[in-house]
Amino acid sequence: MTSPDHDGEPITPAGLAALDAELQELETNGRRAMAERILAARELGDLSENAEYHIAKEDQAHLETKIERLRQRQRHAQIVESDSAGPVFAFGRTAEVLDEESGKLHTWTIVGSTDADLAHGKLSAQSPVGKALLGRGAGESVEVQTPRGGRTYTVSRLLG
Repeated sequence: MTSPDHDGEPITPAGLAALDAELQELETNGRRAMAERILAARELGDLSENAEYHIAKEDQAHLETKIERLRQRQRHAQIVESDSAGPVFAFGRTAEVLDEESGKLHTWTIVGSTDADLAHGKLSAQSPVGKALLGRGAGESVEVQTPRGGRTYTVSRLLG
């Protein structure tokens, strides 16, 4: 596994591809749709009293802010490749993890904080659970302090 550069934001290759696609979508279709919306609002009349126009301009500013934030993330992205054959749960790797308290088996992939999406099994390496699980092998358990109190997780099986 390549370790993340402390100056960059760790991201998986798939996470970077998704970031690039989102940025491309916003810079093309998002901007085009916003320009059409502003043009339609301008045609409604007096701009000083045109609420649709002012709302569209505000939304345009939010869109440009989002684009700039994504560009910044893209500039600072540090791709981290996982070692899918290694003996431990590492960045970019997927594992089945058992929550000892609830008995629930989770399938998690450890990713960078901006890729994290627990509903889709993407656990942030910067989260307390992610930090605790990094470097653990199959069969190893860890005690983690979460907002709901201490939890014990066991790495059941490492996947590709």
